[in-house]
Amino acid sequence: MSWGNSIPLLKAMLWHLGELSRDSLYMYNLIKRMAQSVVEVMEDAKGKVQENLLANGVDLTSFVTHFEWDMAKYPVKQPLVGVADTLTKQLSQIEMDLKSRTAAYDTLRLSLENLEKKSTGNLFTRTLSDIVNKEDFVLDSEYLITLLVIVPKQSYTQWQKTYESLSDMVVPRSTKLIAEDSEGGLFTVTLFRKVMDDFKTKAKENKFTVREFYYDEKEIKREREEMTRLLSDKKQQYQTSCVALKKGSSTFPDHKVKVTPLGNPDRPAAGQPDRERESEGEGEGPLLRWLKVNFSEAFIAWIHIKALRVFVESVLRYGLPVNFQAVLLQPHKKSSTKRLREVLNSVFRHLDEVAAASILDASVEIPGLQLNNQDYFPYVYFHIDLSLLD
Repeated sequence: MSWGNSIPLLKAMLWHLGELSRDSLYMYNLIKRMAQSVVEVMEDAKGKVQENLLANGVDLTSFVTHFEWDMAKYPVKQPLVGVADTLTKQLSQIEMDLKSRTAAYDTLRLSLENLEKKSTGNLFTRTLSDIVNKEDFVLDSEYLITLLVIVPKQSYTQWQKTYESLSDMVVPRSTKLIAEDSEGGLFTVTLFRKVMDDFKTKAKENKFTVREFYYDEKEIKREREEMTRLLSDKKQQYQTSCVALKKGSSTFPDHKVKVTPLGNPDRPAAGQPDRERESEGEGEGPLLRWLKVNFSEAFIAWIHIKALRVFVESVLRYGLPVNFQAVLLQPHKKSSTKRLREVLNSVFRHLDEVAAASILDASVEIPGLQLNNQDYFPYVYFHIDLSLLD
């Protein structure tokens, strides 16, 4: 390799690679953040995350064990500082793009979650816009108004017997049960506007709760369209599972309370907007595609940096001409690591007696090195952690 004759550049790289050493954790954390972003985006297919974390089209272990320096991307005739700068700038650009893309995704996800939260809870707290219909109300009347009243299940009979007499000017037979949950039911009742306050007071005395709700067709339509738009955006732009929206049936999977609409089979159940997500096939949105491509690029760059550090530190330790062999060791069991260390220290002890002694005696300091002696061995060593989802 032509770098072996670049003694002045090797000296310059000593400082530069010191910077790379300190940035190593940052690089690894960037790759881990990208892996975690893949987990978040593939929320409906988390079991398939690992098969999407590839480097150059192969699994990470295979890439590392068959690693070859990419001469086209990082020419060895280029100065070492230039190669290192190219690698770090590449990772910096990926990080900037990751921040902007995940920020956009998080904004969309949070907006959708906030809308979905309105459809959770019981009849006292949840939105009613996906439960009620225009036909449930007397609208555009100067004198009449329709109220929504929550009645405990054990008080259904009492409500039916007493609601007309709670106040004057209640329209007879105007009540209708339109939805219920595990605690009670939502009833309509129509009365004259001028007795509304008196009716609310009497209802409260009888443990009936009037929900403050006024039917606004434009607002309800806007809310439903917003939910549909957000679901569609998440489906088309980000998620791995293509999602369709289907009217009727059950609540969202993460909802705690199910509210069953009554009387109208086409009325959507509470706990969902008026549609439900349903799998319709597999696909990849732009964010997942970007993550897969750039995770591969970042991982490959990271391994090149590891290789670059191995080469330079080996030359700095053992001198010129180049006379060392880089190998990859992978213990079959975690418990084998200690035994492997003992064998390596025994075989290569002669390369650095002070370092070998310090492994056995933690009080021994290695002259000229500001390293914890636990990290220093008589051979050049760098750890490659592939447990990116732990």
